[in-house]
Amino acid sequence: MAVPGFEGFEKRLELHFSGYDPLGLRRLSIDDLQQVLDAVQCSIVSAAGNHSFDAYVLSESSLFLYPHKIILKTCGTTQLLRSIPSLLRHAADLGLRLRSCRYSRGSFIFPAAQPFPHTSFSDEVLFLDARLPATLRFRKASIMPSDASLHSWHVYSAAADLFSVLQPSSSTIEVCMTELDCSLARQFYRRNGDHRSGDDAGAEMTELTGIGGINPRALVCGFAFEPCGYSMNGLDRDRYSTIHVTPEDGHSYASFECIGGREVMDYLKKVVHVFRPGAVSVCMGVTGTDDDEERVRSAVVRALEPLGLSCRSRAAEDFPGAGTVTYQTFTAHRK
Repeated sequence: MAVPGFEGFEKRLELHFSGYDPLGLRRLSIDDLQQVLDAVQCSIVSAAGNHSFDAYVLSESSLFLYPHKIILKTCGTTQLLRSIPSLLRHAADLGLRLRSCRYSRGSFIFPAAQPFPHTSFSDEVLFLDARLPATLRFRKASIMPSDASLHSWHVYSAAADLFSVLQPSSSTIEVCMTELDCSLARQFYRRNGDHRSGDDAGAEMTELTGIGGINPRALVCGFAFEPCGYSMNGLDRDRYSTIHVTPEDGHSYASFECIGGREVMDYLKKVVHVFRPGAVSVCMGVTGTDDDEERVRSAVVRALEPLGLSCRSRAAEDFPGAGTVTYQTFTAHRK
């Protein structure tokens, strides 16, 4: 079936393990990782690491590897969930035990183009239930609706315990942006006759677009694709960040994700200032009380309203092993 454009919305898988080896999953070789990615139908194009974790730019998005945690995020028509059997085998060989699994995604721009098991959220949930160990006995799947657009947030969580595996001092923020500013989107196209490597062209895009200033402390590894598109991984001590851009006119898309403390709101403002989107959704994981949940949602509104974005919908649900997930959508005042 002919698809009118590239699917920007990513699928995201996060697995947490327990074990005694201080290196844990970081012992996996490039060959081991590529075996996992072969099932997904993507490959590694760039890699970096520090004392805390390893970061890989993929042909479709990113992979982050900590000793006892893996985050795999892929776009296009990749089959992300097919990575699970191979990942669990490799983890077992390293003496690691799965503690929790979280899968999430937005609403696809081109849902009919997705292969099984990503043909529907119901199919994804059945696939996950069948392949995760019975020790993850607390499970929940939910679609968090948005009244403002066709986009909703799909979340599946399974855990051995009800308590959250997230650190109370940090939050993960996932931002999805559509209808990007046209002049900005054009900067993510390679020039005709540009024979530089993806790393070199990506470094130029990082600088020209202002992405490098979002977190000046981070080591930024940007990669430019042919003929267009961009991915970035940032490494800041034990915290990652990532950006992916699909700039095609008519279905332009960019995503930003990071883990951090209070500074994530500053990052959120900078990201939206860079891309100037017409529509934004923000998902955050919250650990704590209802007051913490409301504080986070209010902070997101305060960050985005001065940038010309109005909150159109909000939702929050509790998930085993993941705390409370909040989801908000915004549209530009020009809408």
